[in-house]
Amino acid sequence: MKLSRSPLMLMLAVSSLATCFSSGCQTTISGQTLPSAYYLRDDVQYFPAGPETQLPNSRKAVADYNASQAELAEELAAPAR
Repeated sequence: MKLSRSPLMLMLAVSSLATCFSSGCQTTISGQTLPSAYYLRDDVQYFPAGPETQLPNSRKAVADYNASQAELAEELAAPAR
């Protein structure tokens, strides 16, 4: 069986469109970056801004350590009842 050119082109166009719509890839059209079809089900990739350096975390850790050591020293220095 020999297909004429028109049905063959129609099948090629339909299969190309089906491939484009089922792939779900991020595309760029006319300079616009469009999301994939599954962006609503994607996980969130947002990380809130934190301190630029680790210095505030280090200071808090040292202060907590010093406070716990002071409490321990007070417990040991207190007379036993």
